Amino acid sequence: MEIVLTINGKKTRAEAGTSETLLDLLRRLGYKSVKYGCGEGFCGACTVIMDGRPVNSCLVPAVTAGGREVITVEHLGTPQKPHPLQEAFVEAGAVQCGFCTPGMILSAKALLDKKSNPSEEEIREALDGNLCRCTGYVQIVEAVQLAAKRMKEKKRKREKKIK
Repeated sequence: MEIVLTINGKKTRAEAGTSETLLDLLRRLGYKSVKYGCGEGFCGACTVIMDGRPVNSCLVPAVTAGGREVITVEHLGTPQKPHPLQEAFVEAGAVQCGFCTPGMILSAKALLDKKSNPSEEEIREALDGNLCRCTGYVQIVEAVQLAAKRMKEKKRKREKKIK
């Protein structure tokens, strides 16, 4: 079945099998940041942002993604100009093997899009569906806090320029 969805701001037409997941479709289309972990929605390695909310793409039938907006880590930044979350994850030592990192970053982005100054408890709650087997979570929480601080400072500077 042909579906049309927006992936990283680009309208995309794709054939989707009735048993194909959004994870499988995205990987087939070349989005390699979306990882296959458990295939059961427990690990968060396949997290993407769909219509502003983090979802486990391994649980989303691809055909239901028609008409939806999907964001993957490929949309956030480049090696030359990374997103503040990407920079903060590196600086805080929150990246070890990197397998869980894209899902963690997208879950954190969805949180920061809604709440610019989350508490540690709110960060931990937002990341609850993302498992990391390498770092523990201290560095990851610190990275989200650092990114939130930098994003607020950047916003303040932009607002000053406008005035």
